[in-house]
Amino acid sequence: MLTGRRPERRSERGPGRRLLPRALLAFALVAFAGAGCARTAAEDDRPVPAVPGGTYSVALTEPDHLTPGRTTSSYALQVLQGVFDTPLALDPQDGHPVPLAASSLTSTDQQVWTMTLRQGAVFQNGEPVTAAGFAAAWDAAAYGPSGWDANSYFTQIAGYDDLNPPDGRLPTTRHLSGLQVLDDHTLRVTLKAPFSQFPMLLSFPAFAPLPQAAFTDPDGFDLHPVGNGPFQLDGPWRHNQRIDLKRAASYTGPRPPMADAVHFRIFTSKDTAFTELRAGHVDFVTSVPAARAYEAKRTFGRHYAVRPSGTMDYLGLPIWDPRYANPQLRRAISMAIDRPGITRAIYNEVFTPADSLVGATIPGHRAGACGETCEYRPTEARQLFQQAGGFTGTLALYFANSDPTYLQWMTAVANELRQNLGIRDVALRTMAAADLGPILNHHQATGPYRQNWVADYPSEQNYLAGLLGPGTRSGWSDPAFNALLAQGDAAATAEQSIAHYHQAEDLALQQLPLIPLWNWQDQTAWSGRVGNVQLDPYAAGLRLEQITVRH
Repeated sequence: MLTGRRPERRSERGPGRRLLPRALLAFALVAFAGAGCARTAAEDDRPVPAVPGGTYSVALTEPDHLTPGRTTSSYALQVLQGVFDTPLALDPQDGHPVPLAASSLTSTDQQVWTMTLRQGAVFQNGEPVTAAGFAAAWDAAAYGPSGWDANSYFTQIAGYDDLNPPDGRLPTTRHLSGLQVLDDHTLRVTLKAPFSQFPMLLSFPAFAPLPQAAFTDPDGFDLHPVGNGPFQLDGPWRHNQRIDLKRAASYTGPRPPMADAVHFRIFTSKDTAFTELRAGHVDFVTSVPAARAYEAKRTFGRHYAVRPSGTMDYLGLPIWDPRYANPQLRRAISMAIDRPGITRAIYNEVFTPADSLVGATIPGHRAGACGETCEYRPTEARQLFQQAGGFTGTLALYFANSDPTYLQWMTAVANELRQNLGIRDVALRTMAAADLGPILNHHQATGPYRQNWVADYPSEQNYLAGLLGPGTRSGWSDPAFNALLAQGDAAATAEQSIAHYHQAEDLALQQLPLIPLWNWQDQTAWSGRVGNVQLDPYAAGLRLEQITVRH
């Protein structure tokens, strides 16, 4: 059971919470910044007074949507976690779920869950937050024909299959049969099968409630979403320019904001964003380009942080294109890529070569799970490539232009595919992240693509189901893989769960619809104007409500 009282730090094996992970080590960063922007942050470490008020700015890449459920982009999620309260949140230190919009979540069998909402909560337009608002939001995201990006996050709920017929037929209903509104403050959720990690799932922004305006004017709402969180939009989203938030006067939840306002400044390049931070024109860069790591450490000192991350980069493969149908070809591509060389030359060894589909910080991660497939073996790669029948036509590599290192490592991969496999015609397809997402989601890419994953919660299941489960952008489906995931979800103990997830990962690595590349370490830098910096290793990112401002 999860209640309004914050649980003590203890083993997560009690009744109703059998599979929640043990504490992860030192993920949270709490830093107190000092100095005005006229001097470098490293020159002055005076703490910023912990008093309310003031405004600060955050560098951001253009999101694709601002409606929970319509996006899984980390750029959008950074904004949404300030505007919306999800039912639960993840403690940044050890990842256990704690109440947020919900006051409690209970279950006796891990399959039927009762969610009770906090009393008196309202949306920023004054509309009450009710169980029906949660149910309507989840129905909308789970309804297949809508094409909302977070659709696959709802696969566990009974009735999901009816909203996503496998043969492409229109569903005969728009509602998840597993959702039952008992009263304004109580929602009963029935899952297809026991799933002990459901509380962690409810921290993802797609599970936030939506007011009526989200359905009466969905396009208008996407430009100016109305949430139930500590901040509200101050004017509409100005595409490719800025998103402004201000303190929500109506908010009565458990995370009142310290600052009066947050200004997101949108940049097409993270390199440009870092230059603006150095010039004092922005207060936060949450993803410092790896090539500027030494510069950031020298300039910002204690206002620069590197922390282990569950974020990973992959090379996604267009399984829908018959040229990529042979797993031997896919394995040849993987073995032709020099991961140590790329992470050393481009990422200054801040990133580390991947050896698994799962982040190295996640409980259950197995070092070397990928084996030779993720090692640089150009001779074997050429042999596999020839055995697979080679490749015809243009091999196009798709990626976003939001970070200069993406072009650098994609160029390196292109050169390695030419040199090691003999593929002469390799082309780069670079575009804005907001434009790339729809191309990948609708299976319009004709070649491998950069796939990134930010851990939503500390579980192997999050990676395997989120990247390769039913309804995901990969286009890959394997009944045995899905069955192993289901067995892991329903397992009675953590050990049994992990064993099933390991088997699922092994199967996916044999088929290789997705090639692991490297594990991130997150690099963040900030100005001396701000303090109480708290960074969440999961979807929330920078905890906007915690930041204090010198004013």
